[in-house]
Amino acid sequence: MVVTTPKTHSTIFINQTTTHFIRGSMDKTNFLDIINEPKDLRLLNKVQLKYLANELRQYIINTVSKTGGHLAPSLGVVELTIALHYVFNSPTDRIVWDVGHQSYPHKLLTGRKDIFSTLRQYKGMSGFPKTEESDHDAFNTGHSSTSISAALGIAKARDLKEEDHKVIAVIGDGAMTGGLAFEGLNHAGSSKTNLIVILNDNKMSISPNVGALSSYLGKMVTNPKYHEIRKKLEHSLRRVPRIGSKAAEKAMNLEDTLRALSNPGMLFKELGFSYFGPIDGHNLDDLIKALHNIKLIEGPILLHIHTKKGKGYSHAENNKTKFHGISPFNIDDGEKVKCANAPTYTEIFSKTIVKLAQENEKITAITAAMAPGTGLDDFSKQFPERFFDVGIAEQHAVTFAAGLAINGFKPICAIYSTFLQRAFDQIIHDVCLQKLPVIFAIDRAGLVGEDGPTHHGPFDISFLRHIPNLVIMAPKDENEFQHMLKTAEQHNGPVAIRYPRACGLGIELDEKLTSLPMGKAEIIEEGKDVLILAIGTCVQKSIEAAEELEKNNIKPTIVNARFAKPLDEQLIIKLANKIPNILTVEENTLEGGFGSSILEILEKNNIKANVERIGVPDKFVEAGPIDVLKKSIGLTKENIAKVATKLVKK
Repeated sequence: MVVTTPKTHSTIFINQTTTHFIRGSMDKTNFLDIINEPKDLRLLNKVQLKYLANELRQYIINTVSKTGGHLAPSLGVVELTIALHYVFNSPTDRIVWDVGHQSYPHKLLTGRKDIFSTLRQYKGMSGFPKTEESDHDAFNTGHSSTSISAALGIAKARDLKEEDHKVIAVIGDGAMTGGLAFEGLNHAGSSKTNLIVILNDNKMSISPNVGALSSYLGKMVTNPKYHEIRKKLEHSLRRVPRIGSKAAEKAMNLEDTLRALSNPGMLFKELGFSYFGPIDGHNLDDLIKALHNIKLIEGPILLHIHTKKGKGYSHAENNKTKFHGISPFNIDDGEKVKCANAPTYTEIFSKTIVKLAQENEKITAITAAMAPGTGLDDFSKQFPERFFDVGIAEQHAVTFAAGLAINGFKPICAIYSTFLQRAFDQIIHDVCLQKLPVIFAIDRAGLVGEDGPTHHGPFDISFLRHIPNLVIMAPKDENEFQHMLKTAEQHNGPVAIRYPRACGLGIELDEKLTSLPMGKAEIIEEGKDVLILAIGTCVQKSIEAAEELEKNNIKPTIVNARFAKPLDEQLIIKLANKIPNILTVEENTLEGGFGSSILEILEKNNIKANVERIGVPDKFVEAGPIDVLKKSIGLTKENIAKVATKLVKK
């Protein structure tokens, strides 16, 4: 992108080899080209920094339109990112980005322009902060509400090592709905440690800005002179005989009252923070001035800024939810690039629960700030009184569902697999221990693609299957999925259904929903040479592998397990006694997963067999297209056929 600068300002060009200034009379330059590390920002004047902000936005929009990614959050923090790197000295000063989906400008300003086109691609740049990728990434993030706790730990380690640098946590107002954020605030405030927390308020405002008084106080209290005068006034008042202490208290209380009327600062002050703001998060001059001032103040500090999510791209500004995280799209109209004709599993879930809720008024639906992502938008419109968005608070979502269930309702708790990990104790203690009929709709189970290891969901079978009273299902296709939802609705106890971030197979859907027999598997094909036990997305891959095997005159028996718990032990034992060559296939970690449960059955029943397992290996799988990732770990029809053939020959 080429930026035209005002003719009233000279244009600065920088020779990147010699870093000498060459002042010219030309009207165009590209400021992003000369930023190779944060300190290069200080070579630009304030006007040029504003042009740089526009360049960053255009660069991000162009790239994300091709790769997909978290567009709106990153566009909203462009000025904040420039100001942070202009004022602070990264990586000596540590900046911790909460969630990290707003880190694209940060990556561009910290030496990663040349690899930005590989954003979220296989072997490419991560869509989230990653310490292995850059020294400027202070902490790996991907889940919400972690920044304050992590930053406080980094700050305490600094103090113990007697170092002298700043630690800054940047957290969005949405992340402040997570309890972990307040646990971190509570500890940080009481610790008196030097820590800066920046609250990026872009939609879910804690308190509305009520106008001129708020703006005035926000600027006033970021001035170090104000604090110096305040301390001197308090000290002077307290020295007045007899009435000094009371007068000082009244003077300070008056200030607190005025500030409480104009902003939410009292909440943070009660937690032990010095509160500043709110200020305009898109005004570079104000941001730089405020950051310069607060970096001189001791103790825990909270700076409250207002930003606009999706700033600079009208489609993202007008549809913040859609552009929070988006697949490749057309820049001109903002429309996603379509990838398949079949509906996604999320769409099937959406239609099916609406259908069930029309017949059962006890069905309720719960999301943790992911209504569109989990497919609950239609439900929320048709049954608003039975829909609950609890914010980014998965633990609360599960226990809240338990409360609904114990009072006669049938809650469907729709949470991505990677985020359900955060509510493990609540699943055990609040739901399963009491045998409550909560349905866990676990979207994004298995590998999810470009968002990478923080968002893959390959662990849910392993961390759920050992919990008593819990039924676990995984559909082989979209038709079976809708019947599993009906099965869960009919079951009087907790049920988890895991399903992928993927399009269905395009098969015809049954009009009538029916319950599946509890814990019963399905034989897809019958053969004599090898027994393939598969679950979920791996059933179709196994069917495709059977075609390859039969070319080599190998006849497999293929079983769709359907249930990871309870397993169809009777069928498995019967088949294993006849076919000693057994292959299990799952899109879950091999450690403690579906294949492990098959080994347990064989061991318990003293069945001798040749067993191989295919699944997600014991490592964190990187980002990339799902097909590429599956090939890299052997979840393909070719590898299934190869391993099955080896079993038969063995």
